[in-house]
Amino acid sequence: MASDLIRILDGNIFVLSEDNGDIEAAPSVPVGYFSFDTRFLSRWRLSVNGERLHALAIDDPQYFSVRFFLVPGEPTHYVDAKVSVIRERSVAGSFEERLTILNHHQEPAEFTVRVDAGSDFSPRGTVRERREPVGRIYQRVEDRRLRLGYVRERFWRETLISTTEPAQIDEGGFTYHIRVGPHERWTTTLHVQGLVLRPDGEDVREHLDRRRRRTGPQLERDLHRWLAAAPKLTCDWEAMATTYQRSLVDLAALRFSPLTLPDEAMPAGGLPWAIALIGRDSIFTSLQSLPFVPDLAGATLRMLGIDQGAVLDDFRDEEPGKILREFRYGERTAFEEMPQSPYYGAADLTPLYVILLDEYERWTGNVALVREFEEEARAALHWIDEYGDVMGNGYVWYQRRNERSGLVNQCWKESRNSISFRDGRLPGLPRATCELQGYAYDAKIRGARLARQFWNDPAYADRLEREAAELKERFNRDFWVADGEYYALALDPDGNQVDALSSNIGHLLWSGIVPESRAKKVAEHLLGPRLFSGWGVRTLAMGEGRYNPLGYHVGTVWPFDNSLIAWGLRRYGLTEEAGRIAEGIIDVARYFQGRLPEAFGGYHRELTRHPVPYPAANSPQAWSTGAPLLLLRAMLGLEPYGDDLVVAPALPARFGRVELLDIPGRWGRMDAVAPARHDARQPR
Repeated sequence: MASDLIRILDGNIFVLSEDNGDIEAAPSVPVGYFSFDTRFLSRWRLSVNGERLHALAIDDPQYFSVRFFLVPGEPTHYVDAKVSVIRERSVAGSFEERLTILNHHQEPAEFTVRVDAGSDFSPRGTVRERREPVGRIYQRVEDRRLRLGYVRERFWRETLISTTEPAQIDEGGFTYHIRVGPHERWTTTLHVQGLVLRPDGEDVREHLDRRRRRTGPQLERDLHRWLAAAPKLTCDWEAMATTYQRSLVDLAALRFSPLTLPDEAMPAGGLPWAIALIGRDSIFTSLQSLPFVPDLAGATLRMLGIDQGAVLDDFRDEEPGKILREFRYGERTAFEEMPQSPYYGAADLTPLYVILLDEYERWTGNVALVREFEEEARAALHWIDEYGDVMGNGYVWYQRRNERSGLVNQCWKESRNSISFRDGRLPGLPRATCELQGYAYDAKIRGARLARQFWNDPAYADRLEREAAELKERFNRDFWVADGEYYALALDPDGNQVDALSSNIGHLLWSGIVPESRAKKVAEHLLGPRLFSGWGVRTLAMGEGRYNPLGYHVGTVWPFDNSLIAWGLRRYGLTEEAGRIAEGIIDVARYFQGRLPEAFGGYHRELTRHPVPYPAANSPQAWSTGAPLLLLRAMLGLEPYGDDLVVAPALPARFGRVELLDIPGRWGRMDAVAPARHDARQPR
């Protein structure tokens, strides 16, 4: 399973391996050294005297490095190992591995050390498939180096491997014949570069991607600066403190600098399948982390603003004003086998861009950026009415332009079966999911504030506020399921309610489109037995036709989803309900060493006693990493009002006393303190 693999990463460069450090790729084992959407190593296998190695211990002190302590063959309690191996690995712009052979004999010993190396140069999205390469793969030995390569027309990738100690090099790897004295050691360092080559043979990143040249010590210093700049948390509940620290470190690991914006870092999606520019993940993670690391939001706004849609392009689902869903650099996008470079197939990101821009200004006071991207924000607001409203009835709908390879569902629940009626039937297209209307409402309200305060356009602000009010009234008439007293998941092309009960209704609370009179009923559904598992809110309620506790969007629990729901509940003053969700999600993190997975099973807590991992979840995953931060904001009641930060704590008793010190914002730095709450409720 991918969850059992050892992983290190720095932005979009990462290594997945077995627990002994070996890489032996197969569709069922998606290991390798990856960079810029290409697998540059699919084989990296170490042996000593012909024997494979077994891990005694693994130490991963930083997100970008790991050490394996190994012995040849299978270890046994009855035979003392006469030789051991330390395998030290790091990624800092490239892949480096230091091998140390320790001789525990009282006499000199001779060893044959072999490192097998190879690459299939698979695009990252195809590593779970059996795929024959379209281009030509080659291997070449030259000047104490092994060069592996792949060429397909103008698409050219190479893996260049060198070693610091003499070796016999062949097209399949490196062989060292060494003699090590008694109780002495031998060491060599292998350096592996993944090259993205132009036709003239120069790496295209040479003058663009400056961050890739950072060394391990530089990465370590950068991490210390990152953690030092973030607010300091002390909490009586150790699980919260541990999860907070893990989230900050994982956010640092997931920082990604696109080639077009090399000096700034935005959150990549998640390891291993979404280490790329994924617009939705970047926007939501930036929203979640604004009170803690606001620079991520600034970089996200700049990058997505620069690449905003400008033309009608059916293949890429591009429309003027639409915000980018995804950008990848691999072979499939280069030859337009998949529309990922760039791809705009998402209906939610465009209003979310305006929401993030407004929230960023509210926290940071960065008026310059709001004015710099005024045109992009106006284009996004125009898209809501011009291209989002494909049915002409005032709602945001989606229907893919690319009928061959575009996404069918273009909301956050992108899997094909995620939008359904109670009985499991799938509606036709186009579809208008409920949370899209909430996002559009919020974007118009926020856009009006920006227009009135910073764009000197009060008439435009008045128009946006009027449209928002009309949308709210219309939405609450058409989406309210009267016989169940909840909001429909979506409308179908005929205007019928797609009436499955889902977690999407929680996003409506966050957006503010729900009238006060209905908020309590929505909360009762979210915390009721059909949706709330005891750990968190399921994506789809038990009893619905397509419910499956291990279904990606039809029954699992997503920490990101729950963080937005808790934030929405807090907006309506439903603090006890928000606290139950926050407590459940942080409790889950205890079972994953503080690192929340992308999703986990929707089984009821009393049934499994511990959260069940979703088999193919990304981990670390950006918006799951951001979830504890947003939950903490919601529990502390952190809200910017002008140049002041308002703190209104409402935490469950289990959290005890909480202090969050040096919260950055337009006010400089401020502290938030919540005293321990004492009540009759006992922790589980």
